[in-house]
Amino acid sequence: MNGTRVGILGAGIVGAACARELARAGCEVTVLDRGGAAGATTSHGEGNILLSDKGPGPELELARLSRRLWPELLTAIGARSDDAARAVRAVEWEPKGGIVLATTDAGADGLRRFAADQLAAGVRSETLDDKALAAAEPFVTRDHTLALHYPADAQVQPAAAATALLLDARAAGARLRTGCEVLAGVTRGGRLTAVRTSLGPVEADVFVNAAGPWAGELAARLGAPIDVRPRRGDVLVTTPLPPTVFHKVYDADYVSAVGSSAQELQTSAVVESTRAGSLLLGSSRRRVGFDDRLRPEVLSAIAVKALRLFPMLAQVPVMRAYGGFRPYVPDHLPVIGPDPRLPGLWHAGGHEGAGIGLAAGTGRLLRNLLLQEPPEIDATAFRVNRPAVLGVDAPPRSEETA
Repeated sequence: MNGTRVGILGAGIVGAACARELARAGCEVTVLDRGGAAGATTSHGEGNILLSDKGPGPELELARLSRRLWPELLTAIGARSDDAARAVRAVEWEPKGGIVLATTDAGADGLRRFAADQLAAGVRSETLDDKALAAAEPFVTRDHTLALHYPADAQVQPAAAATALLLDARAAGARLRTGCEVLAGVTRGGRLTAVRTSLGPVEADVFVNAAGPWAGELAARLGAPIDVRPRRGDVLVTTPLPPTVFHKVYDADYVSAVGSSAQELQTSAVVESTRAGSLLLGSSRRRVGFDDRLRPEVLSAIAVKALRLFPMLAQVPVMRAYGGFRPYVPDHLPVIGPDPRLPGLWHAGGHEGAGIGLAAGTGRLLRNLLLQEPPEIDATAFRVNRPAVLGVDAPPRSEETA
């Protein structure tokens, strides 16, 4: 299928990963975004590439594929030119590992069971005694019941990672059009053949909905609604510090928060450093639509949880806070593949807060499916026509015919 014209709708990190894979495979790729590249959800994330928070199942397999691909693709991009090498250095790839702490006996029992299930699925962790934990994280609380180290966890600077992917896609011939909002789909013979945009029509053989939290809204505009909703998360950023936190450190409550479907506020302690020295303090999850207001009570709850992990933070100033929307699907699995209701439409999204980490695997899997290559992992669980994606009350498809 080399020469296939593909329109990628969304220039965040998932769209960038899909664009790179398809452009490198010989497709004629055009990336459209109503804002700027990596300007929305991607720029409001923490850059986590995690295995530690995922139990056995399809998402973990996608995470393992992505964890293998990230260093491979960054090496490949960086070898192409001096400009590409500079872009890759800006990605700040950091295979720092993660540490998960339980602070109650019940939490420790649950974490042990979770780690045993992960080990059976191929994810390794190791128990840290008090001496080993103090060596790994000198400032973390000693008031804990279990500490596990996950060596495979990693981190990137998310906007820079998306930029590097797009740079490599453009080097392979992909085009990027920003400030270009998709308004509607155009069908011929029941197939999506073009989209109407604020800058005029764009034709392609295939369109990939990679619009993140706005994927549900965009899919409805195209005539094939999917149940992808925004779920908000907020992060506190401290002033730069000397080396203080050396891994991604979080409490065991984080795993249950990730898998929760609750609408009300949920917080758990997540603390990690950036290369510039600031600490990122999270995390929160709440479903508030696209309300982008920072809430003092949410930021306060995040700070309280972070202090339980690192009491020394009581003396550290917070210099800013930011929040963003994550694409939430009710069954907590991404949506990757063709839409059987509307030929020509594909989806790549619904990763919630794991989109940075899962982007590389998502791009590869989409390429496998679109070009009819043997998929590197089973994509069945990510199919579009599952109840959680279509929604029981999804409205019937309407189309504009040209």
